[in-house]
Amino acid sequence: MESLPRLSFVSCIALLAYFAFLASAEHHVRQFVIAPRPVTRLCRTHQSITVNGQFPGPTLEVRNGDSVAITVINRARYNISIHWHGLRQMRNPWADGPEYITQCPIRPGQSYTYKFTIEDQEGTLWWHAHSRWLRATVYGALIIYPRLGSPYPFVMPKRDIPILLGEWWDRNPMDVLRQAQFTGAAANVSDAYTINGQPGDLYRCSRAGTMRFPIFPGETVQLRVINAGMNQELFFSVANHQLTVVETDSAYTKPFTTNVIMLGPGQTTNVLITANQRPGRYYMAARAYNSANAPFDNTTTTAILQYVNAPTRRGRGRGRGQMAPVFPVLPGFNDTATATAFTNRLRYWKRAPVPQQIDENLFFTVGLGLINCANPNSPRCQGPNGTRFAASINNMSFVLPRRNSVMQAYYQGMPGIFTTDFPPVPPVQFDYTGNVSRALWQPIKGTKAYKLKYRANVQIVLQDTSIVTPENHPMHLHGYQFYVVGSGFGNFNPRTDPARFNLFDPPERNTIGTPPGGWVAIRFVADNPGAWFMHCHIDSHLGWGLAMVFLVENGRGRLQSVQAPPLDLPRC
Repeated sequence: MESLPRLSFVSCIALLAYFAFLASAEHHVRQFVIAPRPVTRLCRTHQSITVNGQFPGPTLEVRNGDSVAITVINRARYNISIHWHGLRQMRNPWADGPEYITQCPIRPGQSYTYKFTIEDQEGTLWWHAHSRWLRATVYGALIIYPRLGSPYPFVMPKRDIPILLGEWWDRNPMDVLRQAQFTGAAANVSDAYTINGQPGDLYRCSRAGTMRFPIFPGETVQLRVINAGMNQELFFSVANHQLTVVETDSAYTKPFTTNVIMLGPGQTTNVLITANQRPGRYYMAARAYNSANAPFDNTTTTAILQYVNAPTRRGRGRGRGQMAPVFPVLPGFNDTATATAFTNRLRYWKRAPVPQQIDENLFFTVGLGLINCANPNSPRCQGPNGTRFAASINNMSFVLPRRNSVMQAYYQGMPGIFTTDFPPVPPVQFDYTGNVSRALWQPIKGTKAYKLKYRANVQIVLQDTSIVTPENHPMHLHGYQFYVVGSGFGNFNPRTDPARFNLFDPPERNTIGTPPGGWVAIRFVADNPGAWFMHCHIDSHLGWGLAMVFLVENGRGRLQSVQAPPLDLPRC
């Protein structure tokens, strides 16, 4: 009996702490109105699809533990859905956003409210359209601050500067996609890269809009860098300034300094930068890292880091004014060594809870392919040698359903939308990075998923192939963060390569690139039930079929099961 008062006291303390947490959490209610508006870039004005009239769209700032309700109102002429890239959406795939995977799209004139809670996540993420190529202009930053009273695991910066890297086409991106879908050829490359929607000084008619970021001498700021580009990995650097990497994909890292970072589409990287140089103006710049034997946009976007006490140039007339910015040294477009060296330095900020015993050991080949045409001279077969481009995982080229979404069909028990026979290994073993027989270049089309038991420990080796061209494929897994335990060039060797895995402090990510002509291994615990898309974040490749779906089964009880769908979930 003497222990009862002590137990009651401890319970009271726990309850008080819980209520204090609830009191500190906020509920954010927003509207995202999807509508065209005139946007002028590169001397021309286009009716671009925007959110709330902004390009890029509004930055969403929340804290760990907050809840969010965002009503998306579609006033554009296209179907649309919004994905909250990197949010785990625990037991709530209905808020994840990829069209025909977890929801049917929001039709013109309709709306849908995405409701979700930030659970044990903080850092830089982003949101974007997940409907065909609408994300070329429909995207924005999602910043999750720590809970009140919880510090960063590094010295607090004076302030944050979101840096959104994008791609711009001098025509309607949906028309670019439509042309590529008709011809079967690769889509036209972008006409410019952008920083926060502006191309910068090196493009025509762009100097007046170049982004300028003032900074005080001695000040340390945090750049939250997001690659929102459609199809291109990018190098990023700031002239004469060291970048201290502290986070990738909303996961803290052991800090390290570098002159340049590389981000694949979908990835984020936070860096600290200190104004410790001579007062002046310094270019931030981004240009392509192109690992494939394929055309690419070989231009450079810039913004300016400007010291508030930067001197002006003396003289009269045109000789008077601001000093010309200093330009950074950027790697060559094909500098795989620099890209690899950067990626290999990433480490989780403390010991990582990496799964040690594996229940599901999966081996996925990822790469391009070609569909043979009965009439190679057809205007619809403009790929190499009269073919159509394709892409696949384990020779399965994913086809989006149309009558219902995968998650809705799974939840409703509706047959005929997908099958659950996605292969765990390639149907045929071959020299993946060697001279591959043309008989293996044509994938099979289908809508296939792979089932995982709740809380299964999963390992996936993602193996690039040399079919068409070896390439860095930034693979994104919805609903999960994973640990990148190993990587290498050539074919993965299951007998020797696991001995080199980092199971102590591997980086945690939601998007990881396959080394061109190589492999990368990831691990995670399947603790989030639902249908979760895994795909290449190069949108050309996604459209060609480089994707699959994981179906994670419910566990026991309500807290281990998918919650009921919202009443306003769009219908197909």
